[in-house]
This record gives sequence, structure tokens and C-alpha cells, in this order.
Amino acid sequence: MTGNSGTRRRLAAGIVALTASLTLTLGGIANAHADTSLLNVSYDVTRELYKDINAAFIADYKQKTGETVSIRQSHGASSAQALSVLQGLQADVVTMNQPNDIDLLAERGHLVPANWRTRLPDASAPYTTTMVFLVRKGNPKHIKDWDDLAKPGVQVVIANPKTSGNGRYAYLAAWGYSKQHGGTDAQATDFEKAIFRNVPVLDTGGRGATTTFTQRGIGDVLVTFENEVALIDGGVGAGNFEAVYPSMSLLAEPPVAIVDKVVDKRGTRKVAQAYLDYLYTPAGQEIIARHHLRPRDAAVLARHANEFKPLKTFTVEQIFGGWQKAQQTHFSDGGTFDQIVVDRK
Repeated sequence: MTGNSGTRRRLAAGIVALTASLTLTLGGIANAHADTSLLNVSYDVTRELYKDINAAFIADYKQKTGETVSIRQSHGASSAQALSVLQGLQADVVTMNQPNDIDLLAERGHLVPANWRTRLPDASAPYTTTMVFLVRKGNPKHIKDWDDLAKPGVQVVIANPKTSGNGRYAYLAAWGYSKQHGGTDAQATDFEKAIFRNVPVLDTGGRGATTTFTQRGIGDVLVTFENEVALIDGGVGAGNFEAVYPSMSLLAEPPVAIVDKVVDKRGTRKVAQAYLDYLYTPAGQEIIARHHLRPRDAAVLARHANEFKPLKTFTVEQIFGGWQKAQQTHFSDGGTFDQIVVDRK
């Protein structure tokens, strides 16, 4: 019996070893033929942009390396997307609309290094945009500038600044407009209160705000990114709306970053780096321009000069002393925005 038990144990061990060997071999074969995949976690209004970027990059990378890449997209309110990555969403890259959302990943999750801005040109922001208005055909409320948003009887659609970078840029642009006209902080606060009393609904993201305005028929004016306005103004139903450029607005520099902990875990750093580098190539910049975002490449920008109207802009650094100060003062719990929306109704 003892001999039989020993034989059975040796046979079982042999089967386990053979199974493990086959598993490793088959796993190696599967991995050798498996596509490399990336997940790009991005903000609300870049769906169409990255659909085109992804297709172009995949073809370019295949031509240069012979390797096949697949890219998945995730879109939503920028700050909510950052929280999802912080809580475990396995993003290889993040392409957000404001630096705070990537700083969050560095400070609270240690998913990216603190110096992430220095790893790509232009502080890791491959394009710029700004906040402009979309009004209904004929502009019945005669909306021309930021102060028109504070007038009684005007309904303003803005995404929620607590959850959306889109809404945050709109809020900061209005505050900056007041300050650029000599307003004190108290006057800027009153200006924001007047605007947000005119906001009938606070959608969580920019695309939701667009839907509220264009499809639900709510509001007299939508405040959103220039590229979103251009997309609507040139798309289905364009005859129902008009773009309005205010006298000045806030410069938006949406940043991108590799999520180090994820790419090192998944072995995708090389492809992720190539993907973000592609955004700065002439081909990538051309796609960016075609999606109504202002490219960094001077030659590409010159080719699209007729589309991008000259507009006086100011920066978060100039008006607020940087994104961290703006976040703490205006959008942290108990900050200025919370005080403003208390009496919104």
C-alpha cells in the first residue's frame, strides 16, 4: 500500500508539473500573440477627439513597429474620472482638462510622480482651449459678455464646478473677468452669485450640460469649451444655435500623463509613452486642430488660423496664483463656490 501511495504521489506531482509547464507555455504563446492594450481615462468632451487620435496612432505604431495596439476610452466629468483612477480604475494614461486632477493622483495615490508636468512639452499640455458661449439662434437675450450672464431673466447652463473641470473653468473665467475689470474679491463673489442664481441645473459634466441645453431645450446660454461649441455649431441642428465669443476668457491647458504604477504593472510604458508623444507630432496636432482645439504646433495653428478667433485670455496663475490655490479657495468643501450656491435659488 505504501508503495502504491508513493507511486500515486509521484504521478500526481508529475501531472501538476506537466500542467504547470503547459500553462506557462500556452500562456507564453497567448501573450506573444495578444494585442497590447491601453486605457485612456479622459474628460467629458473628448470622445470624438480620441476616437480619431486612437485610430491614427494605432496605424502609425503598427507601421513603425509591426506591433498591434488596441486602445479603450473612458469619459466622464474630469474630477470624477480622476477619483475613479485613484480608486483603482486601471488607466495607462490620463488626459484630463485641468492639472488638479492629475495632481490628485500624485498626492493621494502616488500613481504619478509630483513632477509629471515636466515629462512632456508645454507642461504636458498638448493643446489649449478656452471658454465661450453658445446661444439660441438670433441670440434673443442679446448675450455678448460675461456680465450678461448675471442679468435677471437669463438662464445659464454651466456644469457643476465641484465635479467638472468644464464647470470649474467657467466659474474661474467669470471670476477672472470681474477681477480684470477692477472688481474686489467681494464683488467677484457677488458676480458669481448673480450668475449661479440663473443656473437652472448643475450637470455633473460638460457633455451633460451640452445635452441639457441642446436636446432638453433648457437655458438661454451654454458656457463650455470652445471645441464643444464648434462641434455643436457645425453639427446636426447647427442652425438652431450661434457661437458667441466674450471679450476675454480663461486659457485652458488640458494636461496628459502616464499613470506610472499602472504601466509598470501592466508592462505598457513603452506604448503609453509613444501614445502621448504622438499628440505632439504634426499628424497628432492636425487631428487636434480638426477637433477645434488650439494646437501647440505653430505651423498647424497657422493652417487653421481662420477657425480660431483671436481672444484675450488670462491664466489661472495670473488671477488665482495657481491651480492649487484656486482649488483650495474656491472648490474645496466650504470654499467660495459652496458659499455661492447656498443661495442659488
